Amino acid sequence: MCSCDCLSIAAHVPVDILPRENPYLLLHTDKGQRFFPLVGRSYWTIGRGKDNDIVIKDHCISRNHAILQSTETGDFYLIDLGSLNGTFVNGRRVAIPVTIHNTDQITFGKTEVQFYRATPTNVGKQPRNLEWDTPTSSVHERRLTSVMVVDMRNFTALTRQLDEKVLSSLIGSWFRHAGGIVRSSGSWVDKYIGDAIMAIWFHGQQEVNQDDILQIFQAIIQLHNMTRALSAQYPLPFKLRIGAAVNTGYAMVGNTGSGEHPDYTAIGDTVNAAFRLESATKEIGRDLAIGATTYSHLIGLPYLHQAFEPHTVSLKGYDAKTITYGTTFDHLDRFLDANSSEEMTGITGFASRAGFGE
Repeated sequence: MCSCDCLSIAAHVPVDILPRENPYLLLHTDKGQRFFPLVGRSYWTIGRGKDNDIVIKDHCISRNHAILQSTETGDFYLIDLGSLNGTFVNGRRVAIPVTIHNTDQITFGKTEVQFYRATPTNVGKQPRNLEWDTPTSSVHERRLTSVMVVDMRNFTALTRQLDEKVLSSLIGSWFRHAGGIVRSSGSWVDKYIGDAIMAIWFHGQQEVNQDDILQIFQAIIQLHNMTRALSAQYPLPFKLRIGAAVNTGYAMVGNTGSGEHPDYTAIGDTVNAAFRLESATKEIGRDLAIGATTYSHLIGLPYLHQAFEPHTVSLKGYDAKTITYGTTFDHLDRFLDANSSEEMTGITGFASRAGFGE
C-alpha cells in the first residue's frame, strides 16, 4: 500500500508572500502548504531518491520518477521516466512529454501538486527576499563545442498505436537510459525535447581532439543498442529506431544556474544546425549525419572515407546548400572498431575485415 510520510521539496513559506512572477510547484500537506520555485536552471528531476532536485518521500513514487524541463520560450514540459505508478496531469496519464499550464494539477504516485506560472493578469508585486530566491549567476563565453541531437523515428505513429501505459513506460525508460549513457560519455542531457535529446561536449580553446569525437560516436552506438534492446522488451507495432546528428563549432555557452546546481547550455548556429542535420538524415537515408567541421577533425583516421559519404542538403532556415557526411549505425560501429584496434595501421585488407565495402 502506498503512503506519503514526508515531503522535502522546499522550505515551508506562506503562499501570500510568494513571488508570483516566478513559476513554482505547490503542494498541500498536513503541516501546511509547501512549494518549490522553478528558477535558476532549465530542468528539475523529481523522485523518491535523494539525488533528485525535488525529493518526495512517497512510497508510490519511483526513485527517478519524472523531469520538468523549461524551454527558451518559457514553456514547461513534463516527462515521465517510466515510473511504475505513472504521472498524471489533470487526471490524464502522461504517456509522452507534455506541456503543462498554469494551475494544472499534477499527480506523482499519491502526491498531488499544482503548477503555477505568471501570466500578464496574475503577476503580483510581492517581496523578493525569500531564502530560496537567491541571485542567479550568469556567465557567458564563446566555447568550441560538439552538439549531439538524437531523435526517435516514427514517434507520432507510435503514439497513435500504443496503449498509454505501455507508451509511458517505453518513453520514460528510453529517456532514463539515454541520460545515463550521455553522462557516462562525459556530457549531460542539456534538453529533453518531445521525442529527442540534445547533449553538449566541450573542447579545447582552439582544437578538437579526435578521441572526443570518437567518444560521442561511441555514445551514439550505445544509444542505438539501448533503443534496440528496449524495442524487443515491448509489444510494439514496429521496431523502435533513432536518428542522430553531431555538429562541431563555436557556441555561446551560458551558466545560468544558482547555488549548488549550475546549469550550462549552449545557443547559436552550431546548435541550430545540429537539429537541422538530424532532420536531414531522413532525406539522405542515413542514421547519422555530421557537419563538415566535425568531419574535418576526423581526417587522417583509417577508413573515414569508407564509413562517411558526402551529401549536399538544404537545411531549413539556411539559404546556401550544406555539405553533410552520412553513415549508418553498422558502418559507424565498424569505423569505431577500426579505430580502436591495435592492428588498424599497416595491415592490408583491414577495411575488408572491418566490413567496409560489403
